[in-house]
Amino acid sequence: MTPEFGLLALIFAFFLSLAQGVFPLLGYYRQHAGWLRLARPMAVGGAAFLLLAYIILTRSFIQDDFTVRYVAGHSNSALPIYYKVSAVWGGHEGSMLLWVMILSFWAVAVAAFSRRLPLDMVAVVLGVMGLILAAFNAFIIFTSNPFARNLPFPPMDGTDLNPLLQDIGLIFHPPLLYMGYVGFSVAFSFAIAALLIGRLDSAWARWSRPWTTVAWAFMTLGIALGSWWAYYELGWGGWWFWDPVENASLIPWLVGTALMHSLAATDKRGVYKSWTVLLAITTFCMTLLGTFLVRSGVLTSVHSFANDPERGMFILGIFIAFTAGSLLLYAIRLPTLTSATRFEWLSREMFLLGNNLMLTLFTALIIILTFAPVANDLLGLRKISIGAPWFNDLTVLLAPVLYLLLGVGQWVRWKRHEVQPVVTWAGYSIALSIALAALCNWLYAGALNWRVVLGLTLAWWVTLGLIKSLYDSTRNAPSVWTGLRKLSRSYYGMILGHLGMALLAVGVTMVTQFEQQADVRMGPGDRQEMGAWTFEFTRYDEWQGPNFVSRMGTFTVFKDDRQFGVLRAEKRFYTAAGQWMTEAGIFGRLPRDLYVSLAEELGTSGDWAVRLQVKPFVRWIWLGAIVMSLGGALAIADKRYRRIKLGAQ
Repeated sequence: MTPEFGLLALIFAFFLSLAQGVFPLLGYYRQHAGWLRLARPMAVGGAAFLLLAYIILTRSFIQDDFTVRYVAGHSNSALPIYYKVSAVWGGHEGSMLLWVMILSFWAVAVAAFSRRLPLDMVAVVLGVMGLILAAFNAFIIFTSNPFARNLPFPPMDGTDLNPLLQDIGLIFHPPLLYMGYVGFSVAFSFAIAALLIGRLDSAWARWSRPWTTVAWAFMTLGIALGSWWAYYELGWGGWWFWDPVENASLIPWLVGTALMHSLAATDKRGVYKSWTVLLAITTFCMTLLGTFLVRSGVLTSVHSFANDPERGMFILGIFIAFTAGSLLLYAIRLPTLTSATRFEWLSREMFLLGNNLMLTLFTALIIILTFAPVANDLLGLRKISIGAPWFNDLTVLLAPVLYLLLGVGQWVRWKRHEVQPVVTWAGYSIALSIALAALCNWLYAGALNWRVVLGLTLAWWVTLGLIKSLYDSTRNAPSVWTGLRKLSRSYYGMILGHLGMALLAVGVTMVTQFEQQADVRMGPGDRQEMGAWTFEFTRYDEWQGPNFVSRMGTFTVFKDDRQFGVLRAEKRFYTAAGQWMTEAGIFGRLPRDLYVSLAEELGTSGDWAVRLQVKPFVRWIWLGAIVMSLGGALAIADKRYRRIKLGAQ
C-alpha cells in the first residue's frame, strides 16, 4: 500500500472517532439505545483504521521509502531492521501516531471489558474517549502528517535515526510510557461520564481503579526504562537529571499515584468523591500538559520531539478545551458530590488524605520550578536557571513526610483507630528503624552519615509497617499460611507497591551518598585506583558496525589484586548522521555497578579521557520501580474487579 492510503486511513479514523464522540453522548441525552450501541463498533473501527495507518508507515520504513519526508528524516538504508521498526516513533509525527493508536486500543479495551456496565455508562465513557481521539487525529492530519511526500530531491539512503534512539531501551521506552500517558484518559473518561450521568458511587470508583492502576504500572515501567537508558547510553552515569521533559512524565505519575490512593478510599468507604474526580481530571490534564511540553518547544530538552509553534498552539488549544470543559462540568456538579461517611482523625482515610496532599504539593512545586524560567522570560525579567539541586532539596524536604505517612497509613484501620496502640507501635518502630539504619550505614561505610541514616530509616520504617500490616491481617487465622492464602491479590499488590518504595529509598540514598567518580587520562596498559578498586585499560580496538564505526576500550577491574570483572566502553561514530555516541561499559550487580565511559581521544598518543565510577545499590532504584509495577499488575488481577456491575444511585 502507498503512503497515501495511510493518510486516508487517518481521515477515516478521524471521522469514526468524531462519530464515537458525538452519537453516544447524544444517545444518552435523547435516551436513544441505538445510538448508545454505536459506541463499541465505532471504537473498534477507529482503532482498526489507526492500526492500518501505523502498519503502512512501518512498511514505508522497512522498505526504505525515502520519498516520504518523515521516513527520509528518521531512517537510513543501513539501519538494522529492528531499528527501522522502532524509528516509526523516533520523531514527532510517528510518535504522535503511536500515541493516538494506543489511545484507540484503550478504547477497544474498555469496549471489550465493560460488558457488565450499564449501556449508558460505557457509551458515555467511550464517547468522551472518542472526543479525545478526534482532537488528536485532527492534530496529526492538519499539523503532523507522517505520510507527506513533499521532498523535491529524496535522499538516496535517507538521513538517519537519531543515534540516541538506536538502542534497545528506546524500542520499549516510548510504547510503555505512552501506555501510561494515554491510559489515564480512561480514568478521566469514567470521571466525566459519572459526572454527566450522576452515578458517582463506590461501584464507579471500584471500576475505575483497575484502569488507573494498569496505566500507572505502565507509566512506572516507562519512566524507569527511560532512566535506565539515560544511565547507560548517555555516558554521564546519572539516572535522573530533572530535565523539563523528565518532569513532564513525573508530574502525571505523581498525580496518578494520588488518584490510585484516593480511588481506594472512595471504593472502600465512599469518601473523597469530589477530590477523587478532581484528581482524575487533573491527572489526564497533566498528561496533556506533558505532551505540550515535549512538542511545543516551550522548554528546551534532549527529549523534545518538535519545536514548531503551530503544533504547540494546537496542543495548547486541546489542553485548554479539555481542562476548561471538564473543570466547568466539575464545578456544576460539585454540590452533588457529598459524602455522609464519618471517620476520625486517626484512621486510614486521614492518612490517605495526607498522602494525597503531599503528592499534590510535590507536583505543584515541581510544576512551579519547571516553568519558572519560562515565566520569567515571558515577563521580561532576568533569566534564571533552576537546576537539579533545587529539585533534590525539595525531594529531601518532602519525601520523609510522605514515607512517614505511608509507614503508618498502610496498616491503621478504616474509620477509627485507637491512639495508644499507634503511638506505642510508632515509638518502637521508629527507634528500631533508626537503629537498623545506623547499623547498616556503619557496616557499609564504617562511619555514620545523617543523610544515609535518614534514607535507610525511611526504608526500614515502611518495611516494618508492611510486616505489621501482614501480622494484623493473619493473626486471627488458624495458621500464618492459611491467613496469607486468604488475603486478596489487591492487598498483595499494595504490599509490593510499598515495598518498591522502600527499595527505591535504599537505592537513591546509597548511590547519592557513596558513589565514587574520577575523570582521568588513560591509555592501554594504564591502571587507576579508586578506593578498593583498580581499573586497568587492557586493550583498544576498532570495529565496523552496521551503520557506525566503533572505538572500544576494554577495561579489567581488580579488587584485592583479584580480577573482578571486564568492561567494554565504546565511542561510536554514526556515519550517516555524522554524530558520536557514548556506550558505557558497565559491570552490574545488586550491591554496586562499576562504570566506565570514554570521553575524548587525547591527541595521537592513544590516551583517552576516561570517566570511572563506582555506584553502590544503583540497581535498587530500577528494582524498586519493577516491584511497584508488579504490585500494580497483581492488584488488577483481583477477581472482584471482574464481578463489578454499576448500579444507579
